Amino acid sequence: MEKIIKSFAIAILMVNSVALMAQNTQLSRKELLKTGLDQKVKTAEIQEVTIAAGIAAPEHLHPCPVLGIIKSGDAVFQIEGQQKIILHEGDAFYEPKNVKILHFDNASAEKPLIFSAIYLKEGNEENIKLLK
Repeated sequence: MEKIIKSFAIAILMVNSVALMAQNTQLSRKELLKTGLDQKVKTAEIQEVTIAAGIAAPEHLHPCPVLGIIKSGDAVFQIEGQQKIILHEGDAFYEPKNVKILHFDNASAEKPLIFSAIYLKEGNEENIKLLK
């Protein structure tokens, strides 16, 4: 009887292990961006931003660090001192605090660019400061 109980307990553990492994295959994580921040974050503000087809954002900077992810469309992105890159749907980006952003432009003449922006604030900073 004791052997039957042990066998039954082992069988239950195996079934639970298989079930957990099956659940883990239904959940995955993919690192999109990792960056250091040189400030304490007291508040975060998340906005969805839409830039119409063919529109370029003016040169700007952010008084706080900004993290974001492209939800749909493509963006031409350039931080001062760095090369211009194209961000695609699903790409994450980082705009450092008080650094000039030369381009955050909709790369498409036909469809809008939609992204989520997360503003990491120490206090009451504005989200954006236009330079032109």
